[in-house]
Amino acid sequence: MFWMSTGVFSGDLTRPLLARLLDLLRLDLSAAAFGVLHTLLRKSAHLFEYAVFGFLLYRSLGDRDRLSWQPHIARWCILAGAGFSLSDEFHQAFVGSRGASLVDCAIDTTGAALAMLVVYGVARGLQKVTTAP
Repeated sequence: MFWMSTGVFSGDLTRPLLARLLDLLRLDLSAAAFGVLHTLLRKSAHLFEYAVFGFLLYRSLGDRDRLSWQPHIARWCILAGAGFSLSDEFHQAFVGSRGASLVDCAIDTTGAALAMLVVYGVARGLQKVTTAP
């Protein structure tokens, strides 16, 4: 994940990629709409990346036999996501084409928390299926 915090994935480099994709799809957006779309895509990537991280961490620390709800593990996964996010943003502070952002940390932590909500929902659903008469 630190590699994605380098200049390789800076907004200056993803902006032309998005513009090219929109050109290929023959979509024409105003500069303002393009800016909003670019920002939404970049922030969604934060959310998704940390949701996957949180889920994988939960699976690696939790009950290996099945997906069961373990709140103490879920709390650690959210805290680990927040901690890793802070270290990632600290790293970005030293990359010329990037910048550190506490907003991104909040988005990242939200991604990890959303993953835990999905795990909780799946675990509850599995519990209902296995205990149904």
